[in-house]
Amino acid sequence: MGIAVLILILALVAGGVGLFVEALRWVLIIAVVLLIVGAFTGYRGRNAAV
Repeated sequence: MGIAVLILILALVAGGVGLFVEALRWVLIIAVVLLIVGAFTGYRGRNAAV
């Protein structure tokens, strides 16, 4: 019984870590897209003012 509980806890921890890593990957993708859009908008705005 104890080994089954240990395996269940390890599976939940591994699943939680996997979910956390997946969320971090999506946050990184969104941050990169926002960085590119911001850089492009700032560059375009700076050239339009000249």
